[in-house]
Amino acid sequence: MHGETKVPGTQGYGEHAATLSERYDRVDVLALYAEAWPYFPAPPAPVLDLGAGSGRDAAFFAQRGHPVTAVEPCAPLREAAQAKHLHPGVDWLDSSLPALEGLTAHYALVLVAAVWMHLDLKERQAAMPAVAARLAPAGLLHISLRHGPIPLGRRMFAVTTEETVALAERCGLTPIANWTQAPQQRGNQKAGVHFSTLLFRQAGP
Repeated sequence: MHGETKVPGTQGYGEHAATLSERYDRVDVLALYAEAWPYFPAPPAPVLDLGAGSGRDAAFFAQRGHPVTAVEPCAPLREAAQAKHLHPGVDWLDSSLPALEGLTAHYALVLVAAVWMHLDLKERQAAMPAVAARLAPAGLLHISLRHGPIPLGRRMFAVTTEETVALAERCGLTPIANWTQAPQQRGNQKAGVHFSTLLFRQAGP
């Protein structure tokens, strides 16, 4: 049922799925990942998009030749994305952090875009090993952390770069880059929201 929130972090998303999908799809993906492009693997490297939302990023990478697994636990968002971004290279999955049930494959690139703040500390501690386990040897983890006011009706927590690096290193991931990024969405700009982006590398074969 669309009115049911089975995953706490999706609170406030299902009832506004149409509006949010339209807003997310207006984001310039090339600009969003501009600083990360030099690190990304060349197609057809498999990509895992955790919290795929409107399907914007999943479709973008699939159009460039990557096989993409798009994970989205919010049914209205996932169904809207599947209807709008029809691409045979995207495989949609109803799963969620921290457990990532149903995922057994390994990926050259894992994207966790503006998702981490929906997990409390205990969930983040459980989620990082699950994410690291899905990385192929020498695979890349791209994770963005949202900082700023929490919108009404959402479940979010303060997250820091320092904690995220510590959790990743505990799982054997090596930090290779990080930077601060301003939001593209006007509402986030007005609210004073900003993002930290971190890149980690899994050990090679």
